Amino acid sequence: MKTICFYFQIHQPFRLKRYRFFDIGSDHYYYDDFSNEDIIRGIANRTLLPANAMLLDLIKEYKGKFKVAFSLSGVILEQLEIYVPEAIDGFKELAKTGCVEFIAETYDHSLASLKDSEEFKNQVKAHSDKIQLLFGQTPTVFRNTELIYSDDIAQSVYEMGYKAMMIEGAKHVLGWKSPNYLYVSAGCPKLKLLVRNMKYSDDISFRFSNYDWSEYPLVSDKLINWIAASPESEQIVNIWMNYEVLGSLQPSETGIFEFFKAIPRFALAKGIGFSMPSEVANVLKPSGELTAPYPCSWAGEEKDINPWLGNRLQQEAVAKLYGIGERVRMVRDRRLRQDWDYLQASDHFNFMSTKLFPGPSVYSPYENAYDAFNNYMNVLSDFIDRVNGQFPANIENEELNALLTTILNQEKEIKRLKKELETSTKKPESEEKPAAIKPKKTVVH
Repeated sequence: MKTICFYFQIHQPFRLKRYRFFDIGSDHYYYDDFSNEDIIRGIANRTLLPANAMLLDLIKEYKGKFKVAFSLSGVILEQLEIYVPEAIDGFKELAKTGCVEFIAETYDHSLASLKDSEEFKNQVKAHSDKIQLLFGQTPTVFRNTELIYSDDIAQSVYEMGYKAMMIEGAKHVLGWKSPNYLYVSAGCPKLKLLVRNMKYSDDISFRFSNYDWSEYPLVSDKLINWIAASPESEQIVNIWMNYEVLGSLQPSETGIFEFFKAIPRFALAKGIGFSMPSEVANVLKPSGELTAPYPCSWAGEEKDINPWLGNRLQQEAVAKLYGIGERVRMVRDRRLRQDWDYLQASDHFNFMSTKLFPGPSVYSPYENAYDAFNNYMNVLSDFIDRVNGQFPANIENEELNALLTTILNQEKEIKRLKKELETSTKKPESEEKPAAIKPKKTVVH
């Protein structure tokens, strides 16, 4: 029986405000709160709230036969908690149905998997904890930021305890193979790989309302007929996209919601079911292995990492950021750690792409890539100064680690001695109180 695996990504960064060189050292708040709130509320009203309601209705209507999966970065979850908590409630309702799976990813939607293995593991753990806290699920399937994948990353993901990972169906990774099978990593054969079907995913994401597309209009029964006509051995079709396709990237007036509402009816009539990623990984047998010696992603035509690391600006910014990673992990200042998280969002480096953003764009808040670079580096300079204020740059990391270990041990010893002192000053309950001494009577003659 063929099955469709629907998956939606949801992420938005904390956008930076206009931060000038003269702000360095005097202003330690970096974010454009007005823009962030406006964007999140707009996305919630156009996509999150109506789409969540639609999916909940479909799950109930088809009595659990319709299933989907989500990945929500930690930074989008924080913004929703601040600005649109009702959206979080909607996801909680979906989680209760048992027909929605939440996928693990990096908390910050970062490039840590490429630059800092320790930070990568910390973020994945933090994200999994956040999902468990909000939705009561412990993710068992992993998807990296922008589906960035390589053999080395696969090994790290498996070592973190994940048995399956979601990747892009890039031609230089798949070769002649079809994305409609389950695979394993060549470098880590115990890690199963689910592969995105680029054609069907992009047909919905980018071509749905394109009048010039030869297959326009795309209607539900046409999509299902394409899937039904595929070879019988191809049992899984992974349709993965940005959740904003529903209502934002494809506005509601295009008919995108009606299109999705009709999919389960036509699919089930053709004997095509729906599965969550973990179900696919547990049920289907791998048909082969895939290798990716160099990182690939789901972005652009080349499906590589150039959208974030393709020019000198991006490379300089990323190197500068992760160059202080070890020091930041020693910091206990909650505000510094929070800024560290927000500054790692891959979007900041994407805005520096001279290929994607040579000039103004609706997708970038900057005039051009150089403007994005200058603004980010000003912020990063102030952030680094704050880190150095706690741990001076002229002290080696090893020396700092030894010092912090000594301080930590001293704190533990102080707590132990304090506890002993409190115990020794307490009187045992079983111990009898000494009898009161009666004063002697004075005899007056």
